[in-house]
Amino acid sequence: MSTEQPKQPILKKITRGLTVGSVITGSTFFHGPPVLALGFTKFFKKSRKVDETNIQITNSWLSVNNWLIDHVLPHLEWDISIDESLDLNMQGRYLMTCNHQSWVDTTVNQYFGLTRMPLTRFFTKWELIFIPFVGQAFKILGFPMMKRHSKEQIAKNPELKHRDMEEARKACEQLLSQPFTLLNYLEGTRFTQEKHDQQKSPYTNLLKPKAGGLALALNILGDKIDALVDMTIVYPDGVPGYGEFWLGDVSRIAVNLRKIDIPDWVKGGNYEDDAEYREHFQQWVDEIWTEKDQLISRMKQKYQSHAQIPEPQQTTN
Repeated sequence: MSTEQPKQPILKKITRGLTVGSVITGSTFFHGPPVLALGFTKFFKKSRKVDETNIQITNSWLSVNNWLIDHVLPHLEWDISIDESLDLNMQGRYLMTCNHQSWVDTTVNQYFGLTRMPLTRFFTKWELIFIPFVGQAFKILGFPMMKRHSKEQIAKNPELKHRDMEEARKACEQLLSQPFTLLNYLEGTRFTQEKHDQQKSPYTNLLKPKAGGLALALNILGDKIDALVDMTIVYPDGVPGYGEFWLGDVSRIAVNLRKIDIPDWVKGGNYEDDAEYREHFQQWVDEIWTEKDQLISRMKQKYQSHAQIPEPQQTTN
C-alpha cells in the first residue's frame, strides 16, 4: 500500500492471519467438494435444480468471507454510493464493468453483491481451472473462461481466435437460464503505474479498456439484461495486497455504482468483423472510461480534502 497505516500489535496481526487462513481454508474444503460433485452430474444430465443448489452453496461459501470481513476486520469502513436510477435485486440480470487494481477487488465485489445482486461471474483466464476446488468451481458455475493466445499463435492458426470467442459465447448463453451478474474488468489486468506508463494511457487513474469482451456480452445478452452497471472501487489509503487486506491493514474502501445507458445501436453489432461498428463501439467505451476516470479523481479528492482538515485542538482552562 502506498500510504503507511498505523502499526498493529504483531501478536494481534498473527492471530488475525491464523484465524482468517484457517476459516477460509476450512470453508473451501467444506463447500468446494459439494459444488464439484453436483457439477459433475451435469455431464450426464443438465438440471436447473442442480444449478440453483450450486449457487446456494456458493453464496454460503462467500457469506463466510463476508462474516470474516464484518467480525474479524471490525475497523474497516465502507463508503458505498449507489445511483438512484439503479434498482438492484436478486432476480436481476446485470452486466458489470469495474476498474481493477488488486485481487481485493473481487472480494469487494462479492461483499457488496452477496445480498444485493445475483451471484457474480467474471471473465477469467483458462489457466485458473487448475487451482484446486476454486478453478473447477469457476467452470461449473458458468464463469466465461478465456484462453489467451499470442499474436504469433493466432497468426499460425487463425481458428484459435474464433474458437475462444465461441467458448465465451456458449458460457454467456448458458447464463440466460437464471439471474446473473457478469463482471468484466475492461482493463484486462491490474492497474500499476508501470503498466500505465508503458501504455501511455490517456487516463489518469485507469489503463486503456479492452472492449472486445463487453462487446461480445452485449451482442449475446444486450436485449435480455436489466442494466449495465459500472462499479468503481477506490482505496483511499493506497491499493492493498490480498494479504494486507485480510491482516486488517485496510481501514477504508469506497465503492460507487452507476447505471450506464446502452444505445440501441450497440446491441446486435459484429465487433469482430465490422470495422466501422468496432470503431464506434470503442469510442463509446472510451466515453464511459473518461467519465469513470473523472469519478475516481473526485472520489480520491474527497478523501484528500478530509485529510487536510486539521484536527480540533483541545484547550484547557
